[in-house]
Amino acid sequence: MKLSVIIPLYNEVNTIGILIQKVNSVPISKEIIIVDDCSTDGSREFIQNLNAENIIIACHEKNIGKGFAIRTGLKYVTGEIIIIQDADLEYDPNDYPALIKPIINEETKVVFGNRYHPGNNMYLSKFKIAVLLLTKLANWLYGINITDEATCYKVFHKEIFESISLNCKRFEFCPEVIAKVSKAGFSITEIPINYNARSIDDGKKIRFKDGIEAFYILLKYRFIN
Repeated sequence: MKLSVIIPLYNEVNTIGILIQKVNSVPISKEIIIVDDCSTDGSREFIQNLNAENIIIACHEKNIGKGFAIRTGLKYVTGEIIIIQDADLEYDPNDYPALIKPIINEETKVVFGNRYHPGNNMYLSKFKIAVLLLTKLANWLYGINITDEATCYKVFHKEIFESISLNCKRFEFCPEVIAKVSKAGFSITEIPINYNARSIDDGKKIRFKDGIEAFYILLKYRFIN
């Protein structure tokens, strides 16, 4: 099976090159779909100068958000398995083989990478508290049992997106896809992953208002499609 790696990109010129090298070094048949969300730091110019047969470039003419970039990336997918990859270096592409294995073995069609396990130093922070609360809400509303609602590493068999449609523009991709996948009857398998957290000073873009929106989205899609 071919893996389609969707990378939503916004102002990550210091990390995107290293990330692409890491993704390409994983010994899996893959295509890399980079969607630049109107970067202003040189990220767009960098990716436009890439010359590789397995890399697809798409660009937004205005900044819309991560969710919309993922939706754009889905239009270019040709692989049977899809993974979302942030453009920073918080997540390790070496986890790909473990993440896609349950889908290849036909055990599930949706896999989430779980950051909250003893192998990671997930220090207590406002981000962790928000994620834990969102996860509890998702589990309660949708009758599921996941550990990490906000993980970037969400992996899908391509047929998932033949069954659901997305409306997200920003970081609400996570709660929306959880709500719609769960309501469509697909189970979610979790796999422990490596994680190297960065701070807002290091470039982390998610903010408190995004957590509030995630709560709203989880509630919203419990009652509408």
